Amino acid sequence: MKRVIPLKVRLAQAAKLFLIYIVLCAIAVIMIGPFLWMVSTAVKPLQEVYVYPPKIIPSRLSLENLREVMRIIPIFRYLLNTAYLAVVGTALQLLIASMAAYAFARLNFPGRDTIFFLFLGTMMIPGAVTMIPTFIIMKVFGWMDSYNAIIIPSMASAFGTFLLRQFFLTIPNELEDAARIDGAGRVRFYLTILLPLSIPAMVTLGIFNFLGRWNAFMWPLLILRTKTKFPIQLGLAMFRSEWTQSTHLMMTATTISVIPLLIVFVAAQKYFVQGVVLSGLKG
Repeated sequence: MKRVIPLKVRLAQAAKLFLIYIVLCAIAVIMIGPFLWMVSTAVKPLQEVYVYPPKIIPSRLSLENLREVMRIIPIFRYLLNTAYLAVVGTALQLLIASMAAYAFARLNFPGRDTIFFLFLGTMMIPGAVTMIPTFIIMKVFGWMDSYNAIIIPSMASAFGTFLLRQFFLTIPNELEDAARIDGAGRVRFYLTILLPLSIPAMVTLGIFNFLGRWNAFMWPLLILRTKTKFPIQLGLAMFRSEWTQSTHLMMTATTISVIPLLIVFVAAQKYFVQGVVLSGLKG
């Protein structure tokens, strides 16, 4: 028999739900407001940038700011540099982290858990502590002003290994046993079964790593000397130091730097949410 909910209870539930939506909408406006203002300023004609009261929606879309930014700095060259560092660095970290996670999750060897927890403990070490020793090592290798010094030291990731290990533990052992019966070795199981099943976790780690590499500033600042090799954050910092008063140009350059991140996140959002949920199911 279907349970009848009293009218007062339904009204109270509806009012509560309405209040929740109001609060969520207010939070969304507060969070998205600066971004909308940035994009609006980037596409406004110059005469509308400093008007009062300010206009969120411009009277017409203008590319004047974009052309001016492109004239001042090679912003698309910076974007290509950053894309190279982010894509190559992320791909290498996914490869190494997935292999290490497979070893810690599926292989039995002496001291496995001890080694894993020691490796995990490196997450507690602040990056500033290892920055100077890593800098000296890169200088000894002759990698100053080279992308090698940016990509290679960050290929191994304790967080990435931990995240993928947690996901690998959720995959039944019976699946690996069945693959062995069919003649698949460890490498074949890893490449053809484990990795395809781990796409949500791989995408989740890839997004975290891609965002971190795209927004990297301090380490590239220490390593790179040639301006044409600068990633986008160094290029924007140099641009801001010379054009602090040009708000419309700064907003335009920042908008250009953010667009690729939005595209990546929107394209991988489904896998990202799924990976975050599944990677913590089993310890």
